[in-house]
Amino acid sequence: MTVKNSILDVLDGKPAEVPPVWMMRQAGRYLPEYRELRAKAGSFLELCFTPEMATEVTLQPVRRFGFDAAILFSDILVIPHALGQTVRFEAGEGPRLEPLGDAAAIDRLPEAVDDDVLSPVYETVRRAKAALDPKVALLGFCGAPWTVATYMVAGHGTPDQAPARLLAYREPEVFQRLIDRLVTCSITYLHNQIRAGADAVQLFDTWAGVLPPEEFRRWCLEPAARIAEGLRRLVPGARIIGFPRGAGAGLADYVAQVPVNAVSVDWAVDRTVIRERIQPKVAIQGNLDPLALLAGGDALDRSVDAVLEAFSAGRFIFNLGHGILPETPLAHVERMLARVRALG
Repeated sequence: MTVKNSILDVLDGKPAEVPPVWMMRQAGRYLPEYRELRAKAGSFLELCFTPEMATEVTLQPVRRFGFDAAILFSDILVIPHALGQTVRFEAGEGPRLEPLGDAAAIDRLPEAVDDDVLSPVYETVRRAKAALDPKVALLGFCGAPWTVATYMVAGHGTPDQAPARLLAYREPEVFQRLIDRLVTCSITYLHNQIRAGADAVQLFDTWAGVLPPEEFRRWCLEPAARIAEGLRRLVPGARIIGFPRGAGAGLADYVAQVPVNAVSVDWAVDRTVIRERIQPKVAIQGNLDPLALLAGGDALDRSVDAVLEAFSAGRFIFNLGHGILPETPLAHVERMLARVRALG
């Protein structure tokens, strides 16, 4: 018997009467149960690479809120870690990597990830899938090559990711070699997540919005298309969600050239343009401003209503325009969910 799953229905082209809901970063610091487990884990990477704990974190928001999807608890920087680059997470400062400052450092990277390093992630997928109600989708993910490369080159996040942008301008052939490695590794990584039980995967390109149009096409759009096409050669029915955050006018090109089932949009887009030009082609996911969720009250209600009015008549997955902020009250999440589900 086929079990109805609303998110997968939407990704397969069938609008849902009530939009399915999940949140980016829904397994994270705004949850007290996450903070308790994080304190026990020691390091963030230890939490990511311990299947028992990572599975628990993956399931926590579904248990509490009844989301329509769980998303694998991991991080976009596990691929650099599996390529042998030193990765650590400093409390309050974010990720720190050994910077890849020149061609020699990039060329020393192996061509493929060490699957032994990533095997705990696949085990987490298997465990989470086995524990979830079949009506709840399990989403895998990876960082898109451009976004991952920006951290690998700089060694940390910067306001405009200038170190990677400069390397791409000054030595595009060298930067292309890094992107090519990440494309190959991402296909393998996502394929293994699907084999382990992920129902769909999302490609996060968090820093797509810092690039001008020509660079966006080369470093964001083309690698995403190669990943989607490569993954579909291995899994013809693979469900893929793209998220080129900040793509703006480039979003139409992204949808036209990257074979995704859905595109996630941030809160800065013109919803009318998205509804009229993008939603007829692919499902839309988004785009509540995380600050509206933090604000709560009438501001939250108005923002939720505006998103629903714009997109709920078509193929649509309700989500935030980026990750939930750690200081967001749980009651605000409950209020948001009640308002979305009141459509039913």
